[in-house]
Amino acid sequence: MKLQVIKLDGSKSGEIALNDTIFNIEPKTESLADVVRWQLAKRQAGTHAVKGRSDVSRTSKKLYRQKGTGNARHGAKTANIFVGGGVVFGPTPRSHAFKINKKVRALALRSLLSLKLKENNIIICEDLKLENNKTKNLVAILENLNINSALFVDNSDYSDFRKACSNLYKIDVIPSIGLNVYDGLRHEKIVLTKSAVESIQERLG
Repeated sequence: MKLQVIKLDGSKSGEIALNDTIFNIEPKTESLADVVRWQLAKRQAGTHAVKGRSDVSRTSKKLYRQKGTGNARHGAKTANIFVGGGVVFGPTPRSHAFKINKKVRALALRSLLSLKLKENNIIICEDLKLENNKTKNLVAILENLNINSALFVDNSDYSDFRKACSNLYKIDVIPSIGLNVYDGLRHEKIVLTKSAVESIQERLG
């Protein structure tokens, strides 16, 4: 299938052929959900921790003798049933990451691109070259293209564009190798440059 290519000023700049196996498949929502969960799990710091019985600072002396008092038998006050005692089976530092099949991750990316294309939320742009890195100029360009929320994907040096959009809400730019399901779903539109399309099709084709 072919899609219209535009410039940042909104003018047409020819057409580009898209691979149907990447941009025109039936989206698998299960794969999308699995990959989003996988991405968010990897982001978790896992630094949560509580003090166990061996960590609290309390005397280890036995409270009272074992027998003859009529009370329940106890050892040190570090036991969890006492105020200030240790926590039993509390959270400890760990990684929340889990493995997911590479084929599932690739299928999720294809599903994302196909879903966005079916919703007419994919725009192919010639490049992201700006005359300067002024935010107000980029705002005018986005208004002209009717873009409120978009993820821009490019391969070239996009430092000016990145600086221009750094203060804009839900406008982000990433390299094509960094295209991912979570960021794609967070934005209404995905704007791909011609070089990004070639890179993505080589990667997923």
